[in-house]
Amino acid sequence: MGYIKNYDQLATNDDRKIVLELIEAAYTAIQPQHVFEHNFSLESDTLKIFDKTFDLSKFERIFLLGFGKGSAGNCKLLEGKLGDRLTDGYDIDVVEDEHFQKVHYTKGTHPLPSQENIAFTKHVIEHLEHATEKDLVIIVTCGGGSVLFEAPNILTLDEITKVNQALLKSGADITEMNAVRKHLSRVKGGGLAKILYPATVINLIFSDVPGNDLSVIASGPLVADHSTMDDVKNIFAKYDLDTELKLPPNAFSETPTDPKYYEHVHNILMLSNHTALEAMEKLAKEKELKVHVMSDKLTGDARKLGEQLINETPAGQLLLAAGESTIKITGHGKGGRNQALVLCALDYLSKQLNSNPSHPSNSSNTSNILLASFGSDGWDFYELAGALADKDTLKKMEENQLDANAFLTDDNSYEFWTKIGDGINTGHLDSNVSDLYIVYKP
Repeated sequence: MGYIKNYDQLATNDDRKIVLELIEAAYTAIQPQHVFEHNFSLESDTLKIFDKTFDLSKFERIFLLGFGKGSAGNCKLLEGKLGDRLTDGYDIDVVEDEHFQKVHYTKGTHPLPSQENIAFTKHVIEHLEHATEKDLVIIVTCGGGSVLFEAPNILTLDEITKVNQALLKSGADITEMNAVRKHLSRVKGGGLAKILYPATVINLIFSDVPGNDLSVIASGPLVADHSTMDDVKNIFAKYDLDTELKLPPNAFSETPTDPKYYEHVHNILMLSNHTALEAMEKLAKEKELKVHVMSDKLTGDARKLGEQLINETPAGQLLLAAGESTIKITGHGKGGRNQALVLCALDYLSKQLNSNPSHPSNSSNTSNILLASFGSDGWDFYELAGALADKDTLKKMEENQLDANAFLTDDNSYEFWTKIGDGINTGHLDSNVSDLYIVYKP
């Protein structure tokens, strides 16, 4: 069925089937072909994106640049639409080699940078830094671009990797992490806008950031930055990063503030988690379910959010939310924040079900609570998009004599969900709009 490769394995009861249909609806709504079909048109030389119109005949050259998870699928569609108008193009994503006509594709790495990422960015800068006012650069900016599109000021690959590792383990949220990244890079925090000036730039943004702050998405390469060096110092102090990272003062730089660099930049939000939430809400109402959209910018500790989501959901209702949790890593196992969120909630889920007198574990009663947390790009690290859990999960835990807390202690959620079989498997997908959450209490 659709995007979920292990649908048959997961669909062990009617409640799960409903939630899996909602997940499919979310994935379907955010794929590139749907986005461009409804919001992008090109007739003759007139390009229309939402309510913005551009006359392509005014430009001598048109370039395409994409970076981030999901950018390849979007760039492939754009290449087809632009046809012979396209002069040249470049894209970096984490999927296997894409086949383009003019776009030069690089398979990069995420969540940590690599030599491929840095070499790609250097190549793009060399080819586009001499763009003129007669050039148009169309950019696809996707989540994950902070790592995939990287040009450190002075740090080596090993040093910038250690920064990213420390940030990922620290518990810092995406805004804090990207504030640090901006001041270590030539291309972030408006740096790319400065490099491309005075060309006209159309920046098509696919947001993975709760609240859709354009200056945070992929560290805002084409958006004026409001963070300061003092902010970076405060973040380092808050998470005790100075102890782990001994960076020279000249590793950091101020981000470009001159308004002229942004005069010809058109930042357009193409897609956000609103689209996924709306698709799930619409389907839920068609099924005559009582549905509540809790938040599109949910944040917090993954170890606590599952319990919070369950508590926020009244009996007989369906709760939907989107956002991005954080988790401080202390163990050595494998996993992602969505898998961890559901794993951390299992003990509370068990207590809730067992405290319900209408739901004894040996009864045929269908009363249930189902929690699902999944990444919109299909990749919550280590192959799974996320996980779902309910009474069937608890039954399998008992049958297999698995102790969830043992896996939690070592941050090893991936191995747990692999053993249980309740991880959501979609493979890499062509869109990335934050994480999505469902609680269903039939």
